[in-house]
Amino acid sequence: MRKIIIASMAAAAFSLAACSEKAQEETSEAAGAVADDAAAAGDAAADAATDAADATADAAKDAGAAVEGAADKAGNAVEGTVNAAGAAAAAAGDKIAEETKKAEANDKK
Repeated sequence: MRKIIIASMAAAAFSLAACSEKAQEETSEAAGAVADDAAAAGDAAADAATDAADATADAAKDAGAAVEGAADKAGNAVEGTVNAAGAAAAAAGDKIAEETKKAEANDKK
């Protein structure tokens, strides 16, 4: 009877040891999965940050191009106004010279 009890206890001890090893393996696997998930989440966050930075840089480039285009248009408008003012001044000068000649001709008569 003693041998049966000792054999049973030995079998129970081996069973507990086997369960313990299995539990350790499962715990280790679970910890590995959690670490992998955390790494994947970190990678996703880094990718999202990179994408956001790229989008911001692209938007800044587009805004810079728009401002440059607006400045070019404003410069062209100013240049056109200056040219028109110069042409008007020249025409006025020609008209004054013409009217002065007419006045001088009338004075001589």
